[in-house]
Amino acid sequence: MTTSVNTNRYYMTPDIETGNELIDSEHVQIFDAVNELLDACSSGHGRDKIAQTAEFLAGYVSKHFSDEERLQKKYKYPNMEKHLKFHIKYKKDVADFVSRMKTEGATVQTLGELNGLASTLINHIRHEDKRLAAYIREKS
Repeated sequence: MTTSVNTNRYYMTPDIETGNELIDSEHVQIFDAVNELLDACSSGHGRDKIAQTAEFLAGYVSKHFSDEERLQKKYKYPNMEKHLKFHIKYKKDVADFVSRMKTEGATVQTLGELNGLASTLINHIRHEDKRLAAYIREKS
């Protein structure tokens, strides 16, 4: 599964599938949440709907990262510290984004930021999460 951008939509595609069912299914949910937020912004939904959708995205990212961190601890993943640092920074970036969405609404800048966050996550999945999933498979 890889994610590709097609007219500002994100999808899992084979090149970013990790092979770990939990991790991959949660990545799909994150991309669905990003797409839902993009849809809410482009269809002229009010700030309340946009803020609610952005909050859901932030909450789901936190849940997903917690699940990944549990797996890393369970399997004693050697790159856990680096992975955790990314998670901490990314959660902060998402929280900052949600805050801006609540105050500014859907602007060219906030939509660009959302696409940037999605691209950063795709890159992380492609490299770090695939490495993590391979390690888990090896240790299982």
